[in-house]
Amino acid sequence: MIDLHLHLDGSIDPADMFRMAQMSGVRLPAEREEEIKEKLVVSPGCRNLGEYLEKFDLPLQVLQTGESMEFAVYRLLERLHAQGLCRAEIRFAPQLHTEKGLTQKEAVQAAIQGLVRGTEDFGISAGLILCCMRGAQNQAQNLETVAVAESFLGQGVCALDLAGNEAAWPTGDFADLFLQAGQRGIPAVIHAGEAAGPESVRKALELGAVRIGHGIHAAQDQELVGILKDKKICLEMCYSSNLQTRTVDSPEEYPLKAFLERELSVTVNTDNMTVSDTNLKKEYLLLQGQYALSPLQLKQLAFNAADAAFVTKEERVTLKKQIERKFFSWLDCSDAL
Repeated sequence: MIDLHLHLDGSIDPADMFRMAQMSGVRLPAEREEEIKEKLVVSPGCRNLGEYLEKFDLPLQVLQTGESMEFAVYRLLERLHAQGLCRAEIRFAPQLHTEKGLTQKEAVQAAIQGLVRGTEDFGISAGLILCCMRGAQNQAQNLETVAVAESFLGQGVCALDLAGNEAAWPTGDFADLFLQAGQRGIPAVIHAGEAAGPESVRKALELGAVRIGHGIHAAQDQELVGILKDKKICLEMCYSSNLQTRTVDSPEEYPLKAFLERELSVTVNTDNMTVSDTNLKKEYLLLQGQYALSPLQLKQLAFNAADAAFVTKEERVTLKKQIERKFFSWLDCSDAL
């Protein structure tokens, strides 16, 4: 019922692409929704994270105006509410939305407007996580993202992330960014242990990460697993996405159940609903079927997400009450698959 790891540009409804294209002055490469969906959803033959990330090119073209940014966030919250979620933390990289004149600040302001309208209209709790991007020539843009995150912290923005191709751009290269973020009191969530090994997770912890995006390869380092448990670091695991990017070669190698048995703070997330062709209920049901998770384990996954969410103590209590009342009725539906 809570999705902590959800990318805006990877979760655009194909049906919305046409309206967003009009808002952005973009001509789409197809006129039918089915054809657009083919360009947004990753193929079964995806070979790696770099190939997976190519599916973000088209959505980013229609996310270049304040109007389309606000619309995208609002519509995503509408869909998540309809799916039965009570909390979502939506992430995007402001620097990727400045191709047509928007500043990073304006892009974030527009997203916040969509967030405010969506939470009010649909009664869903939500926050925004701003992503810095791995790369060689974008330090100035990343520093600007840190400053924008500080400006809107607690006003819609709840954390700072580091995203992009981890294999090409090591986590440690961005230490200065997260040193500044820590000094400014901005919580850090860092993609790590997905396309790189456990050393990437260790480095993310050194940089102050309180949650790890994915963290799959931490399983290769049992000392690190102990550190994650002792520090109660949340792992934002995304099953379908992790298989599609070949983070692991097979479901049998996926460490979610092993992490659960070690009592790590593991959570279930979609990553990119459209690119991965999934939703949160589908992810829970896939995991239940693949690993024979008990009802108690399934519920623990949901409670872990509530514990790790960037919310107040009062909001956390409310989220847990919603999970307690509704989790199994939410999960017991056949329409997710």
